[in-house]
Amino acid sequence: MINIKRLKTTDADFKQRLDQLLAFEGAQDDSIDTVVNNILKDVKARGDAAVLEYTNRFDRLSAQSMAELELPKSVLTEALNSLSAADREALEVSAARIRAYHERQELKGWKYTEADGTELGMMVTPLDRVGLYVPGGKAAYPSSVLMNAVPAKVAGVKELIMVVPTPDGEKNALVLAAAALSGVDRVFAIGGAQAVAALAYGTESVPQVDKVVGPGNAYVACAKRRVFGVVGIDMVAGPSEILVVADGSGHPDWAAMDLFSQAEHDELAQCIMVCTDEAFIDQVQASIDKLLPTMPRQAIIRAALENRGALISVRDLEEAIVIANRVAPEHLELSLENPDPWIEKIHHAGAIFIGHYTSEALGDYCAGPNHVLPTSGSARFSSPLGVDDFRKRTSLIKVSKAGAQTLGRIAHTFATGEGLPAHAQSAKYRLEN
Repeated sequence: MINIKRLKTTDADFKQRLDQLLAFEGAQDDSIDTVVNNILKDVKARGDAAVLEYTNRFDRLSAQSMAELELPKSVLTEALNSLSAADREALEVSAARIRAYHERQELKGWKYTEADGTELGMMVTPLDRVGLYVPGGKAAYPSSVLMNAVPAKVAGVKELIMVVPTPDGEKNALVLAAAALSGVDRVFAIGGAQAVAALAYGTESVPQVDKVVGPGNAYVACAKRRVFGVVGIDMVAGPSEILVVADGSGHPDWAAMDLFSQAEHDELAQCIMVCTDEAFIDQVQASIDKLLPTMPRQAIIRAALENRGALISVRDLEEAIVIANRVAPEHLELSLENPDPWIEKIHHAGAIFIGHYTSEALGDYCAGPNHVLPTSGSARFSSPLGVDDFRKRTSLIKVSKAGAQTLGRIAHTFATGEGLPAHAQSAKYRLEN
């Protein structure tokens, strides 16, 4: 039997136990930080030579130049053409759905004119160049390519550069095919902190980007955190999370497998079900015990469920929603007979999966919304990756002569009060009297 925690909101120590369950120490390992810092400094100083050296060492390659590590577009096309009909259709349908969803996120510039002729507005422009990190080798995620590259291209990013490690020279056809389908411009077979450094600082072969996006291991996450400010980053994601709100109207096997779907990512993944029906919780526990032995990744799932998982009994759905907002999960499933009235009561979640037929896995691959979501409670203040992440806003200010008379006096007053005489004089020079 899986030793997953059972909590009840009626227990006197419930709040304390919930806080303990949600507590996650995401502090960076000092040894990882030291290694990454040294790699970043080395790549910044030596460019291609350092990237080549680290890539050959960590990925067990023997490349003689960076030219050998850039994959021509013909390789991407060949990968796409090599796929089975089913694999190709899955990629194409997913890419089309992701594109259609993100095209609706178009952010337009705007402008208005005041009575005295002053014009104010906002201009929206795409980033010039973005770097996309993609895990490579056997741990390959073509869905991550689509979820990052498609909105970047919808946003109008001029050049999208993908880096993907190829340990022992192993190239994943699905990843390269996804790059071909989503319009990636250049691909380098490099990974790790050295790839993030190359994108952030630029080398002789890898051009500097404006932003680095995409998932990676602890070294990649640490590197992204360290280069932020030199370039933008999407986010530093924590372990995957799912919270299922249930009322007992669903199938216990479905609930158990939905918990498994996130638990299999990582031993630190957090998988919680909150339910109004104690008998259904027992059924889900039984389904977990029954289904786990059938899972190829059962050791990872077991560790995640026993370390950070829980089945929580609540008095009613109002209480369940309070807990959901407290957790602010990456993925929130409303596994309810009548879920719609509860949607507007959710204030904090990366994505909401509504009704019994909306498994989280559909959102991961092909529903259309982005699967790059805030974790570790950051859904309280963060949003899913989208078109806006690949664009920037610029304020437009065109003050008329008449407007300068009014605004100039106000600015002069502010600047004088703040002890900035040059500011005050700059505004005053435009005044007629």
